[in-house]
Amino acid sequence: MAAVNDQSLTLEGRTAWIFSDGKAGHEAQCFGVVEALGLRAEVKRSRLSGLYKLMAPWGPLPSSEVPGPPWPTIAFATGRTTIPYIRALRKRAGLKTYTVILMDPKTGPNSADLIWVPQHDRRRGSNVITTLTAPHRFSEARLEALRTQPPEEIAGLPHPRIACLIGGPNGDYNYTAADEERLVASLGRLAATGASLMITTSRRTPATLADRLQQAVAGTRSLFWNGEGANPYPDYLASADAFVITADSVSMTCEAAATGRPIFLFSPSGGSAKFDRFHASLASYGATRLLPADGGPLPTWSYKPLHSAKEIASEIRKRWAKRAQMLPGLVLGGDR
Repeated sequence: MAAVNDQSLTLEGRTAWIFSDGKAGHEAQCFGVVEALGLRAEVKRSRLSGLYKLMAPWGPLPSSEVPGPPWPTIAFATGRTTIPYIRALRKRAGLKTYTVILMDPKTGPNSADLIWVPQHDRRRGSNVITTLTAPHRFSEARLEALRTQPPEEIAGLPHPRIACLIGGPNGDYNYTAADEERLVASLGRLAATGASLMITTSRRTPATLADRLQQAVAGTRSLFWNGEGANPYPDYLASADAFVITADSVSMTCEAAATGRPIFLFSPSGGSAKFDRFHASLASYGATRLLPADGGPLPTWSYKPLHSAKEIASEIRKRWAKRAQMLPGLVLGGDR
């Protein structure tokens, strides 16, 4: 077997396909890992409809959707309707393309070379890896770049700056009238301590709750994004000294944990065993605590930032390199 030098084993600049169902959160997970690997991304949108969409993730692809060469070095899929694509790619490209599924595909471990699931999920196997948080695009470098050039409205805020990331009802959590009252009162008291709140809501946030939160911090040194203009969320994330996040917002909690700054959770009514496992693991790690009910100044602490995209990328790089060393002619040729 011919020797393979270290330079030829780099993934930098090679092609990655991202099979996408169009959901921003799913794409962000894939892009986070792709960027950590230094790959060039090509997004392939799922166009399944009718019976084909209904049969996903187990069903076949229509002939017009079956992928063909030139094959990418790595391929990613996240979401039910993307799984038929990566299964078809794996069958056609064979060992030429290293296939990765983010989140449990529900079709078993043989659907891809590597499957990532969050630690609080139950899926395990020899080709399954887990991390405490989900991957995202807020790398150490991106956060540092955002911190060096904050917008004027944030740069002028006194410390502590607390990013309040508000979700809303979902299939597991409810927002009762009492829950909303607790949240509004808590943030109002927090603003009264002199903290600068940077509040952003989501599509799930009830309009009445958003209005009440905005009124609660009126007249204080706080910011409230009402959905108009550029989304300040990345700047809030990078500039915050601490976070208040609603417990239903897993993605925002994962992104906040990349900063190493304190995270305080507000828990509305409801929940589930999976959510409970997620929050218990982050609390055990030292990233989160419950939002105090007394409304006083928040305590501070730090922890090692969690960068799961970097961890996942490292595992992909190691496993791909092992295949490339065994089959250099097949794996290394043609994608530059």
